[in-house]
Amino acid sequence: MDIIVFYEQEKGIISLNDLYPSWLVYSDGFTQDSLKTIGKRSFDLIASLLLLVVAWPFMLLTALGILLESGFKGSVIYQQKRVGENNNTFNVLKFRSMRSDAEKNGPQWATQNDNRITKVGGFIRKFRIDELPQIFNVLKGEMSFVGPRPERPEFVEGFEDRIPYYRERHRVKPGITGWAQLCYPYGANEYDTIQKLQYDLYYVKNYSMFLDLSIMFNTVEIVLWGKGAR
Repeated sequence: MDIIVFYEQEKGIISLNDLYPSWLVYSDGFTQDSLKTIGKRSFDLIASLLLLVVAWPFMLLTALGILLESGFKGSVIYQQKRVGENNNTFNVLKFRSMRSDAEKNGPQWATQNDNRITKVGGFIRKFRIDELPQIFNVLKGEMSFVGPRPERPEFVEGFEDRIPYYRERHRVKPGITGWAQLCYPYGANEYDTIQKLQYDLYYVKNYSMFLDLSIMFNTVEIVLWGKGAR
């Protein structure tokens, strides 16, 4: 058995250490056909509308909590430029969970016990409530419900230069949740990015409706128990 296939079947990753260009070119799964695209878009619309029906009271309470904590100063929604499908950029929407001046010194990853995070922000990040406005990104077609997490252009530019095959994760739309988020803890450095890329490439190659549903159901456990948040 090919070593790449072995890791794919046994660990749910595409091993970057063993990957070579011709395997990527001739491997089934990396070409997105129109039937899959239509099915995934239909799934995204239905799942997002159902989640919105359930989540809108929590979204309303979150917005009120952010306003009260900030003394009705600053925005409730935080917009941030991210890289999506085919390396196109878009503004991802999140509830603001940090101080308004959190990035006065430039873009940076969140760290353990980050002092830029507000009290309300700490709670909504733990239970992923800050991600709920991304439902509107999905409805607009900028994101999918399930897919690789979108990264910031400032980081992507360097990753594409230093990490082989990083661009391949942008063959599909980014997602609110994803395979890498289930299988690997929060990443806050380049080593973590490399590890998560192996899971992202697995998802791109092996996407199916069943895989998406499995990821969504397992995400519920992460949300309920607050696993991996930072």
